[in-house]
Amino acid sequence: MGSKKILITGVSGLIGQILSRSLKSIYDVSGVDLVVSSEVPTSIVDATKLEDLATAFSDVDTVIDLAGNPNQFSPWSVVRDNNLNCTYNTFEAAKLGGVRKVIYASSNHVTGMYEVDPPYSDIVQGLYKTMDPNDVPLITTSMPVRPDGPYGMGKLFGESAGRYFSDKFGMSVCCLRIGTVNKEDRPIQIRQFATLLAHQDLIQLVNLCIQSDHDSAFSVYYGVSNNRWRFWDIENAEKDLGYSPVLDAETWRDGFN
Repeated sequence: MGSKKILITGVSGLIGQILSRSLKSIYDVSGVDLVVSSEVPTSIVDATKLEDLATAFSDVDTVIDLAGNPNQFSPWSVVRDNNLNCTYNTFEAAKLGGVRKVIYASSNHVTGMYEVDPPYSDIVQGLYKTMDPNDVPLITTSMPVRPDGPYGMGKLFGESAGRYFSDKFGMSVCCLRIGTVNKEDRPIQIRQFATLLAHQDLIQLVNLCIQSDHDSAFSVYYGVSNNRWRFWDIENAEKDLGYSPVLDAETWRDGFN
C-alpha cells in the first residue's frame, strides 16, 4: 500500500464502492458510512453528527466526500436536514483533524438548467442527426451556476463551503461535478451518451486529484468521459491534473434501445 491515508465518506454507496475497490491497492483506504463497506474498513457514523464524524478524521491525508443522499430528486427537506449537514460536517471535521485535502463530490446538477436551452436540450434527447458535436459550445466551470433543483442547490452549497475552507484555512479542495455514474457502467438512457462518466475515468480523475500538488488551492472540474456528445468542458482538468478520459459512450451506441 501507498503511504497516503484516504478516508471516504459515504463509502458504501455506488461511487464509494467503485473508488475503494480500486484505490485500496494504491493507498491505505478506510471509510465512514451508515452501513459497512464490503471493500475497506468502515466506521459506522452518522455524518450529520459532527462529534461522531470527527473521530474518524485523525491521521488522514485526503478525504473523498460522498456522504449524503445521492438521489438527484431529493426534496428540499432531505437536502436541508441531511445533505447540507453531512457536507458542512465533513469540511469542519477535516479542518479539526488537520486534513490537507478534500475531494468533494459535487454534481453536474449545479448547472443542470442549461439543459433546457438549445443545443443542450436537443443533445439530451438525442436529437443531433444534423448537428456537429464540434460546433457545440461547452459549458465551463467559469459560467454562471444554474442548479436544476434542491439536490443541485445542495451541491452548490458544498462548492461554496469548499471555497470557504480553502480560503480561510488553506485546505486544498477539489470539487468534481460528476456526470452519470451507474452500476451498469454504460448508457442506459439517451442523455447518458453525453453525460456518462465511466468507472475507469472516474477512478482516474479522483486519483489525479489525490496526487495533485496544488496545495491550498480550490478547484472545480467536470467529471465526464470522452463522449462524442459531451457538452461539459474538461480543459482545466486536462491542464491542471493531466486528466485524459479514455472511454466514449458511443461504444454502446449499436443496439441501444
